[in-house]
Amino acid sequence: MKELINTVWFELALVNAGFAFGSILLSHFEERTPKLKKVLKLILFNIIIASLYLFLGRTYSLGFIIFILILVILIHAVILPLNGINGLTGEPKEKYYKFRGWKK
Repeated sequence: MKELINTVWFELALVNAGFAFGSILLSHFEERTPKLKKVLKLILFNIIIASLYLFLGRTYSLGFIIFILILVILIHAVILPLNGINGLTGEPKEKYYKFRGWKK
């Protein structure tokens, strides 16, 4: 088990689990995002994590994951409510769509 945790696969599993749970629980925030953009975002994050792990080490790859998690929490807990949008539901939809630059 220790050998598995000491490879890049651990970090990639964290990223992919985050995307899986995020798409299940928070998909209403990405309802108008094109599917190709979602796929490319997942691929990009996997490449970033693998590159950080391989070139800089575990500390940087895990640090990047934590940094992104903090950004997501900051957006949903602070930035969205400051714009009059519920950070858990994305309502009112009109304000959220305007915030994202989507048309009604």
